[in-house]
Amino acid sequence: MKKLSEEQRIRWDVDGYVVVEGALSSDQICFFNDEIDRIRAVPGWEPIPDMLPRGHYGWVEKCVDQDPEAFMDRRDILPYHQAFIDLIDHSPVFDYVVDVMGTNIIFSMSQAIVRASGNSFPGYTHTDGGEGQREVRVTETSRPIAVKALYLLSDVEGPNSGNFTVFPGSHMRPIQWRQDPPVGPNTPGAVPLTGKAGDCVIFPHALWHGPSPNNSGRARKTLLYNYCQMFMRQYDFEKVPPTAQRATRRQRRLLGDLGYDFRPGSYFYVPDDQTEVIMGEAG
Repeated sequence: MKKLSEEQRIRWDVDGYVVVEGALSSDQICFFNDEIDRIRAVPGWEPIPDMLPRGHYGWVEKCVDQDPEAFMDRRDILPYHQAFIDLIDHSPVFDYVVDVMGTNIIFSMSQAIVRASGNSFPGYTHTDGGEGQREVRVTETSRPIAVKALYLLSDVEGPNSGNFTVFPGSHMRPIQWRQDPPVGPNTPGAVPLTGKAGDCVIFPHALWHGPSPNNSGRARKTLLYNYCQMFMRQYDFEKVPPTAQRATRRQRRLLGDLGYDFRPGSYFYVPDDQTEVIMGEAG
């Protein structure tokens, strides 16, 4: 498996993120863009702001707005196509995730986001994982608790283009979430990232991050895949999902299939073949 270069490792340790250029091929970019447009019209998990609090998702029959350039936030996208399952351990991104997290990990969530262009969204900054993870950070030499891979499906050029915006080095200090006005994409220290469709940003849950306003005239589309240490609860499902039936051995393990039925100690103590399965061939 590929490992971070020395330069990438320094960037990860100091800034708290790594950019992998060209992580997706042109064919994959076109395919995933088409799939994101398609799943607007089918049932799935979406935020329901008037009914559910932030961070919670409810089942809907379809997106409220069918315009492919309109906002969308769809969770648990693995069931929609085999390609979403295969992206779980896509190289080299997955290789780098294992390099920084170790082999005792599981896959936690998948997400497709469309950031519409317009003046109504000011952007926002946050850390991942809700209130609990917001209060937990690790030292410079510790494995991260959770890591996300954000795949760009649109070119992002110039400021206020829905840029994924980060605060370099912020993964080592608590976010000032009670600050008034709140930390945001225009707060000093924020860096709006640009990139090409197919690029991927890998970052830990503790990094201050979030979207900038999008006044570019076109939507920004992304896929996000989250990995966490095996002792943590998965975000999208409470047990091994049915999609594991279509997965490879390594993908099934990442989806929580330990190779045996649950018993006390499962997930906290890993199977004997854990390293072999995660480091082995994707098959």
